[in-house]
Amino acid sequence: MFPRRRRPRIPGLSINKLIPNILTLLALCAGLTSIRFAVHDMWKEAVMATVLAAILDGLDGRVARLLQGTSKFGAELDSLSDFVSFGVAPAMVLYFWTMRSAGGLGWALVLLFSVCCALRLARFNTMIGEPDLPPYAYNFFTGVPAPAAAGLVLLPLALTIQFGGGFFDRPPVVALFLMGVALLMVSKLPTYSFKKVRIPHKWVLPILLIVGLVAAFLVTEPWLTLSGAGVAYLASIPLAARSFRRLKAQTDTAGTQAAGPTAHPPEL
Repeated sequence: MFPRRRRPRIPGLSINKLIPNILTLLALCAGLTSIRFAVHDMWKEAVMATVLAAILDGLDGRVARLLQGTSKFGAELDSLSDFVSFGVAPAMVLYFWTMRSAGGLGWALVLLFSVCCALRLARFNTMIGEPDLPPYAYNFFTGVPAPAAAGLVLLPLALTIQFGGGFFDRPPVVALFLMGVALLMVSKLPTYSFKKVRIPHKWVLPILLIVGLVAAFLVTEPWLTLSGAGVAYLASIPLAARSFRRLKAQTDTAGTQAAGPTAHPPEL
């Protein structure tokens, strides 16, 4: 009798490879849960669920790079999670909150926001790994990223929770936010990415103190802190555009100087 050949064992997947995808799925669940809260008129919980989804979304990519667990499957899963958590869920929260009183127009604006989020994510996916980006462009996004857009479009709800109704809960005001943030997502405005920012050693301790202070305010005054963060991000958009133009001009000037003057043919 011939000895039975052992089938090669398929190696198992390391837990390090699963942690980023687990975080992505938790972000997806948090985004979907915000819709459930909105159905039951639990507006504070709906906003907090979206904030939790944004925190988890910010962690999964960094954890994947730290644990060397990046994969094409993870990238696709992250994109789908972003669309649901930051494109569909915030729009539905706003629809159940106040936009359904606007009838068909309110639903059309909700659809506009979700469609623009899908287009923004599709453009971002096609730009991943582009080799011809100039060095200064790696610190900027093109348009407002989906998690930030979700926070901005929920700003009227956070302001209403903080200051009460009467203005920010009106459908025309919320409609302006929906249209404005939707256009910012698909625009070509440069916005800060904060992914490859290097912090000088002398600023490490002050920044840690600022983070601790913000965390304390987030516990004691969550809605005022979240509203302030949204306003601060809106104020950073023109600063990012100006910084991008300045870096581009410096790079173009340096390239022109390196090329030197154009040689003229000798006169006959």
